[in-house]
Amino acid sequence: MFEPVTFAIIGFVIVVLLASLRILREYERAVVFTLGKYSYTWGPGLIIVIPIIQEMVRVDTRVIAEDVPSQDVISKDNVTVRVSAVIYYRVSVPDRAVNEVMNFHRATSELAQTTLRSVLGKHDLDEMLSDRAKLNSDIQKILAEHTEQWGISVSNVEIKHIDLDESMIRAIAKQAEAERVRRAKIINAEGEQQAAKKLVEAGKALDDAPSAMILRYLSTIQESAAMDSNTVLFPLPSSLLDLLTNKKS
Repeated sequence: MFEPVTFAIIGFVIVVLLASLRILREYERAVVFTLGKYSYTWGPGLIIVIPIIQEMVRVDTRVIAEDVPSQDVISKDNVTVRVSAVIYYRVSVPDRAVNEVMNFHRATSELAQTTLRSVLGKHDLDEMLSDRAKLNSDIQKILAEHTEQWGISVSNVEIKHIDLDESMIRAIAKQAEAERVRRAKIINAEGEQQAAKKLVEAGKALDDAPSAMILRYLSTIQESAAMDSNTVLFPLPSSLLDLLTNKKS
């Protein structure tokens, strides 16, 4: 029979063994430290961590969607807007994320806020509203360069809202209305110009063919005769009189 001490030792070993076992999911990694010094990164699956001697930090490697708090941004043309965004990132090198920065979630969020203000401040309001894809790409590129040393991979940045105050919205609406009026006037002027050119061309064609002018004049008389009116006045061009006079002579 086993002595009580033997049972105690066996029990202690079993407890230590059970306490040493860790199970990591597919998206988890364990950063293991031995006596405070980084040893290795392990997982997923079943791993063994020696109690007291070793310590494990569990890291989630899934993509994280982090909301960037709304920021007051002054554009290049001195317009104040309030901008919010979302960044998508994941831990690509777990040991760096644990060893290089105290809290990589907060560090990434703070860096995103400052980068958002810095990038948008270099652009006019029109560029902010019309070219978000380029702004998203610029912000993502800068974030990726800075967070790479932390073992963080920034995959995407999306600007969600660009909010303006009421006075700026009214000013933009007036500007858009003025632009529409300007374009309408230009289109109308271009139409008048094209019509004038066509009339000049038609006049030259009739001047080159006097008989065509007579036919056109007679056609106009016929169209006017069909109108419900007792009196119809027809102007007689001097060129037509000359043509008729020449034919009689």
